[in-house]
Amino acid sequence: MLLTIDVGNTFTVAGVFDGQNLLAEWTVTTDPNRTMDEYGMLFTQLMARAGFSSGQVTAVAIASSVPPLVPTLEWMCQKYFNLKPLVVGPGVRTGMMIRYDNPREVGADRIVGAVAAFEKYGGPLIVVDFSTAIILDAISARGEYLGGVIAPGIVVSADALFQFAAKLPRVELVRPPRALARNTVHAMQSGIIFGFASLVDDLVERMMAELDPEGKGCKVVATGEQAELLAGECATIQYCDPSLTLTGLRIIYERHQAHARGGR
Repeated sequence: MLLTIDVGNTFTVAGVFDGQNLLAEWTVTTDPNRTMDEYGMLFTQLMARAGFSSGQVTAVAIASSVPPLVPTLEWMCQKYFNLKPLVVGPGVRTGMMIRYDNPREVGADRIVGAVAAFEKYGGPLIVVDFSTAIILDAISARGEYLGGVIAPGIVVSADALFQFAAKLPRVELVRPPRALARNTVHAMQSGIIFGFASLVDDLVERMMAELDPEGKGCKVVATGEQAELLAGECATIQYCDPSLTLTGLRIIYERHQAHARGGR
């Protein structure tokens, strides 16, 4: 089995694959203060609860948006799984050309998601990642990563509203009954949910005008922690695929292994 770990700024998503089949998936809070042993116990206990043992894991692939956590997870893999993980970053073959001014500036999670989206849906396409930030990435018809947009995420924005507006409460991030709200909680939910959906739709349309000016057909895929909450409110989003990054890690691991075998 392949253990895949996607470390985001707010949440870490992990999953185990048997071939191309995602058998189980978990989401935990990202905590840079956790030790190697804490992460080791966390992942092994989650696996045990799902009916898997650490001995069944034959490989690990990691993408991280939190660089200080990478050594911790590498040590964890060596101690608890007796494996050296594949960490996606510069030097790892992804099979995707990166057309960015400085390719090293692109987060591993963005490339991993782009690889999976192009493999599954073809191009041209736009990937909308609803995570700590809302990130829109463009991939060409030939499978080239072209760049994208970074905007504040809905959790970050909602927390800032609560923190800096003294009379506004912290609200649950759910769809309100209507856009024209009649109480403060619904008014905040309307602004957050419908407001960010409109923001994404406008950005997608602007990107489409540059990516697919002839209107031949540009696909739009949503992923990330809040994808299922917001995708249905966005007129431009066609697919919702919350496990996209884990799938990308699997694809990149398989490509890495194929290249290693071919190089021998």
